[in-house]
Amino acid sequence: MESLDEQRRGVCRDRGADCLPPELGSMVGIALHTLDRLPIHGVRLPPTETTCGWYIHGGESSDADDFYRPLCVEHLAEYCAFVLPLLALPPGWRFMADGEGFRDVWQDADPATDGGGL
Repeated sequence: MESLDEQRRGVCRDRGADCLPPELGSMVGIALHTLDRLPIHGVRLPPTETTCGWYIHGGESSDADDFYRPLCVEHLAEYCAFVLPLLALPPGWRFMADGEGFRDVWQDADPATDGGGL
């Protein structure tokens, strides 16, 4: 079985993307209350001082100020481990996945301006 690092490098290599895993201790924005709604969506925006740039939710997104909450990237495995191999994709990438074999990954045209409902 491949390690998480090998899986991440493979995802990025297969898409011709740089491999930029989130730093340990960095935060993702996550809508924990939506993770029972599939598929799970993720978008990586440029990192900030407080986040690694990933925002993750299930089902439809919302513009509500309290939709996303910070979560240390190390704790993400407790909620949706199947997205971990995708988290080395650089800013400008998105995914949808259900943890049962469905996975779609694509690059946005302009990650700095398209927050996808964030």
